[in-house]
Amino acid sequence: MENSISQGDQLQNRSGIKDLYDGWFLDYASYVILDRAVPAGDDGLKPVQRRILHAMKEMDDGRYNKVANIIGQTMQYHPHGDASIGDALVNLGQKDLLIDTQGNWGDVRTGDEAAASRYIEARLSRFALEVAFNPKTTIWQLSYDGRKNEPLTLPMKFPLLLAQGADGIAVGLATKILPHNFCELIEASIKYLRNKKFELYPDFATGGMIDVSNYNDGKRGGKVRVRAHIEVKDKKILLIKDVPFGVTTLQLMDSIVKANDSGKIKIKKVVDNTAKEVEIEVQLPAGVSPDVTVDALYAFTDCEVSISPNACVIIKDKPHFISVHDLLKLSADNTKDLLRRELEIKLHELQEDWHYSSLEKIFIEKRIYRNIEEETTWEGVIAAIDKGLKPYKKLFRREITTEDITRLTEIKIKRISKYDSFRANEHIKGVEEDMEQVKYDLEHLVDYTVTYYENLLKKYGKDRERRTEIRNFETIQAQQVAIANTKLYMNAAEGFIGTGLKKDEFVGECSDLDDIIVFTREGKMKVVKVADKVFIGKNIIHAAVFKKGDERTTYNMIYVDGKTGISYAKRFNVTGVTRDKEYDLTKGSERSRVHYFTANPNGEAEVVAVTLSPTSRAKIKNFDFYFETLAIKGRGSGGNQVTHYPVKQIKLKEQGVTTLSAIKIWYDDTTGRLNTDERGTFIGSFENDDRIIAFYNNGSYEMTHYELSNRYDIDNLALIEKFDPAKVITAVYYDADKEQYNVKRFHIETQTLNQPFLFIKEGSRNRLELATTDPHPRAVMITGKKKSDAKKQEVDLASIVEVAGWKAVGNKLTSENLMSLEVIPSEGSAPSDDDAATSAGPKPGELF
Repeated sequence: MENSISQGDQLQNRSGIKDLYDGWFLDYASYVILDRAVPAGDDGLKPVQRRILHAMKEMDDGRYNKVANIIGQTMQYHPHGDASIGDALVNLGQKDLLIDTQGNWGDVRTGDEAAASRYIEARLSRFALEVAFNPKTTIWQLSYDGRKNEPLTLPMKFPLLLAQGADGIAVGLATKILPHNFCELIEASIKYLRNKKFELYPDFATGGMIDVSNYNDGKRGGKVRVRAHIEVKDKKILLIKDVPFGVTTLQLMDSIVKANDSGKIKIKKVVDNTAKEVEIEVQLPAGVSPDVTVDALYAFTDCEVSISPNACVIIKDKPHFISVHDLLKLSADNTKDLLRRELEIKLHELQEDWHYSSLEKIFIEKRIYRNIEEETTWEGVIAAIDKGLKPYKKLFRREITTEDITRLTEIKIKRISKYDSFRANEHIKGVEEDMEQVKYDLEHLVDYTVTYYENLLKKYGKDRERRTEIRNFETIQAQQVAIANTKLYMNAAEGFIGTGLKKDEFVGECSDLDDIIVFTREGKMKVVKVADKVFIGKNIIHAAVFKKGDERTTYNMIYVDGKTGISYAKRFNVTGVTRDKEYDLTKGSERSRVHYFTANPNGEAEVVAVTLSPTSRAKIKNFDFYFETLAIKGRGSGGNQVTHYPVKQIKLKEQGVTTLSAIKIWYDDTTGRLNTDERGTFIGSFENDDRIIAFYNNGSYEMTHYELSNRYDIDNLALIEKFDPAKVITAVYYDADKEQYNVKRFHIETQTLNQPFLFIKEGSRNRLELATTDPHPRAVMITGKKKSDAKKQEVDLASIVEVAGWKAVGNKLTSENLMSLEVIPSEGSAPSDDDAATSAGPKPGELF
């Protein structure tokens, strides 16, 4: 048929379509990367942001403009509709840096949207006008329709990209740059120009806390953890005081409710009290630990989020993945170059001003204008003026051109008649001084740039202090803080364990995140995940929640080897295993069997009565075995021989006592947590009913158990140590009513745990200055209002006041201004392993 298409034509069409696809896709990808999603390295702006700012500059008259009008003006440059422009404009306005806003612009903390564009207004901020615009140094290009000029990039003299942050998804790549602190960026820029080292870490307008230990300088592969501040108001109420970056209060509350519904945390109610400041109230049911709940909120809700930065910017029309240090250096170098160009332009303008002012002065004072009275042609006029200027040409710094002479002919008679030589000389002198200053600035360009940054900091740095606190976060094990939200059962005979076996033997409560460790009569051990029903093996003898890394739980076991008939005893820990793998705790022989088994949370070693078979040849068929004679080894050890005779039964004879040493505990003042990993300051060795006592700057103390889940307020903590009821507390505090410093000495008389007791005089302005348990408290005191009149003296605090009750007011120490108070450690008062203290307040010589 004539209309039929040959196979060759089909192949040719396919090839053409493939070529079009390859070309068009590459063009599309390049367009999205360069013109939509990724910011430019020079000014830190995406095209839509740059066009918005340019449009606002064109409209700028100092007054606010309706956002709807700004959107319309921007559409002359941005061919993508009003919605994308409006969203980008609101985003810029919420960053509170380049745009002054008026009206309801929404709230990034709560997720509330801005009002419609016809109701809200905006204008460029003074800061934006100073750092982002200069038509003389701007490179221009035609707009998309060729009707207007728009900037290729704005002459940005500030690290805007690092200050605002940016994120975008393009074709094949993405960018995520976190915002940084305004003042710290300027200070870092100055340090870079001075060839000094600097550090840069994110800072969020939403506040919170950040762990930057894995920030990786903002490059790919890095990660930061961001947390909300959570305060323990009392035993039943927690207060969330801010939200992590990128999380709204609504999202945060939803995540808390979701965690509660899934049984990971246990709460009574969540109330949003957010107004000017964020406050989410979390109400706890009776019996729920607030400290554990705080950890659970960080582990299971959006109170903690992880953010992975990925700094990608456009440099010379290509995307580059670089660090925030390199971004700041790029900005500082660009700022220095822009300032150099501005100075060069200014110098040229001053030179032209000097040239014409001098030319005008000679033209008028030497009455050269009279030489043109007889001339009848334009060429004659030019020639006559040029001839009159000839004797003075050597005084000028450049050649006198026809354009210069033409400009002289445009001087009006009125100006000539009122010409003031003195004023002209003063003007020329001023221009010469300005030229010298500009030349000096060009020669000292680094100093000039530093001064520029310092002026920015002085003018715009107020109220831009860091809002996000930099801290090291402890790692929270989810299994340790998840509440026991389900019940575990087992069918020991059949060998099943799980949460669905509700008709069988109850084992205990657990959470959905827990692992379960199980032992069988055959001497096998396995760790499995909590599930509805799991087969382990017949004849289960013990099952419990498994705690990874637990070095205190000790298993005591006596088993018979199936091959030799010899009975062995062993003590072992299980600190780490492979889940679902079966481990043999015997020597591996068939028919091996466990005679006796116990799990001891604190390494207890009991005494058991061993009864041998009546048919055995042993002379002594009943004897006691002491587990304390065995060393604690690994689970793979074979154990020590108990007897080679057949065993009839083994029974517990005497409960054991712990054979483990006391737990050594350290306090980490970067996280406010206790630990056994030797991080921070050693507090002491703890066992049984030992307690910790903490003193706070508000004049209160609190006794707690030594649980590792405890939290201490590092910003308010003055002293923390192992509690010893025999020790005398010496405290110095400020009495605001009498405007004096008092000293008191007392014993701790209260025994209630987890309840603060105020031990200084009540008053909102009263504060603790010093707390110590040194048996012979002496201190170096420095008083005075300034260093020049400071007085230094050594005081014996024990001689000022006797030991009294903990509610006593104490005696006056001084009414002078206290600049410094430092304890002098007495001989022999250094803390031992069992008696250690750490001062968590200021460094020696500083006040709390």
